[in-house]
Amino acid sequence: MTPLTAASDDSLARLDRLSGLAREVLRQCSALGASQAEVAVGEDSGLSVNVRMGEVETVERTQDRSVGVTVYFGQRKGSASTADLQPASLASTVEMACAIARHTEADPAAGLADAHRMADDLREFDGWHPWALDADRAIALAVEAEAAGRAADARIANSDGAGMHSGESVSVYANSHGFVGAERSTSHSLSLSLIAGSGDGMQRDYWYSSGLSPDDLESPVQVGRKAAERTVARLDPRPIKTGDYPVLFAPEMARSLIGHLLGAISGGALYRRASFLLDHAGQRILPPWFNVVERPHIARGLRSAAYDAEGVATVDSDIVRDGVLARYLLGSYSARKLGLQSTGNAGGVHNLEVTANADGLKEMARGMGRGLLVTELMGQGANNVTGDYSRGAAGFWVEHGEIAHPVDELTIAGRMQDIFQAIEAVGADVDRRSHVAVGSILVGRMMVAGEA
Repeated sequence: MTPLTAASDDSLARLDRLSGLAREVLRQCSALGASQAEVAVGEDSGLSVNVRMGEVETVERTQDRSVGVTVYFGQRKGSASTADLQPASLASTVEMACAIARHTEADPAAGLADAHRMADDLREFDGWHPWALDADRAIALAVEAEAAGRAADARIANSDGAGMHSGESVSVYANSHGFVGAERSTSHSLSLSLIAGSGDGMQRDYWYSSGLSPDDLESPVQVGRKAAERTVARLDPRPIKTGDYPVLFAPEMARSLIGHLLGAISGGALYRRASFLLDHAGQRILPPWFNVVERPHIARGLRSAAYDAEGVATVDSDIVRDGVLARYLLGSYSARKLGLQSTGNAGGVHNLEVTANADGLKEMARGMGRGLLVTELMGQGANNVTGDYSRGAAGFWVEHGEIAHPVDELTIAGRMQDIFQAIEAVGADVDRRSHVAVGSILVGRMMVAGEA
């Protein structure tokens, strides 16, 4: 894993160039009469390779640029974008945004975020780790992972392939308050999907490793062996009877429950009155020991940032405290629609930490005694308007606190309101491959539809 040397890293020079371009775009917006304006400029590049059965399937190198311009004439808004950074194209894009704004209706909630909310501490958070990875090396790493997986167990009959990706992004957000923010980030990942068994008894599973730095990745052999272990463990699933059971979500599945919570408290859903948690701020929605904290300034955090998509300064803050919904997730537009203040979440949440009150998955399974361990979810059967939840699931049946056998073709169902209240434990076995840091989650009772 060889990062770029300082001499070959031109990211700061590129950010300076993009910052100058952003200022020029804002100048043009003002010259055409815009009362406010904002611009987002970015350059992304990456290398992705895919191999299957030891043979190269795809090699893709990407290089993308984009400029998005939004202007306000009072409370009339217009937006336009381009991938061409040449002066003539930028001028045309600004003119188009202004023309659109002049033909739109005024919106009382439109406009930039409040000027006094702009970030003034524009630190970096150790998110820039470019990798001098060429196609040959990327292919070799993917082939090594697949070979390790296929060799790990004789029951591995086939492969869906291995993939290696490395990418980097530099971006600038600026607005007519005088704010100019520059960010740079990298991402790297190695993944493998395997197939075990034969005929109707075939099972598929995968593993992946990801991080901001190449040093954060597991080795190809580790990725291969974990993918093989997970795939073989799913062979010979057996049915279970339909009923109400405790359900233990493995960490990578537990994230989805937090995701449904975030969707229900996002500003867009709330001002449209399309959320089952409408008007729930200040109310207890989870067990009294349950906490969710947003921490945007973690070193090498996957979503660390000094400011949100509107330049508003980010701060550490509670989302759920002692089971009570402490706040919503708002950008300036949704905040104005609701008569509230922006929470610095334009563009989404930053690093979230869910407090654990239990050990890891094995210990939680022992405490559960008998029930379902979910390691895969299928479908999009979660309704954030009503809270109704119904998703396809697969995983393992637990008896006497130990995994008894794999299960698949199940459906788990309930109401999100009830599921949240029925959470009995959160594990310390956090999956660090996401900006939502949560361990396994045990729900005391859910409907599980299996064998009639």
